[in-house]
Amino acid sequence: MHTYTPRGVCSRAISVELDGDRVSRVEFAGGCDGNLKAVSKLVRGMAVDEVAALLEGNTCGRRTTSCAD
Repeated sequence: MHTYTPRGVCSRAISVELDGDRVSRVEFAGGCDGNLKAVSKLVRGMAVDEVAALLEGNTCGRRTTSCAD
């Protein structure tokens, strides 16, 4: 499990578990619980590069980034 501490977003931590180059699990600490649970389900099984390309540049209101980005 890899844990990332983001800045400038609502989530306090993002933990990602990989199976090779594929996402097997994602957990967010903080942030919009329902939306982030949905993101976690949607990216499960996807290749890391595919997830990064899909979610890159996703903004949150006036913020230039988001927990998913």
